Amino acid sequence: MPYPGGVPEWQAAVKYHTVLSAKAIKILDRLDRKIDKRIQGRLEELAVNPSDPRISNKLETVAGKRYSRVGDWRIVYEIAEDSGTLLVVTIQHRSRVYQEIKK
Repeated sequence: MPYPGGVPEWQAAVKYHTVLSAKAIKILDRLDRKIDKRIQGRLEELAVNPSDPRISNKLETVAGKRYSRVGDWRIVYEIAEDSGTLLVVTIQHRSRVYQEIKK
């Protein structure tokens, strides 16, 4: 039987430690439960392979950052290969995320 939306638990090997910025935590706290669960699920997927082209893209306006789409929301993050850390810079609605990143 196929596994909807991800890798089976016994095959998922978390490679990266996820660190949320204060801004990302504040935004997550304000989201409704349904969107929060979807974003949490995507963060778990990103912890396994943050460079996976199926779930993330390079941010063209800022070097070294990537983003992942979750419905109308975007997760912007950086990957620190040497420390094995996935730093979530911000989580924003698609209408505001790119103006916010330019600041």
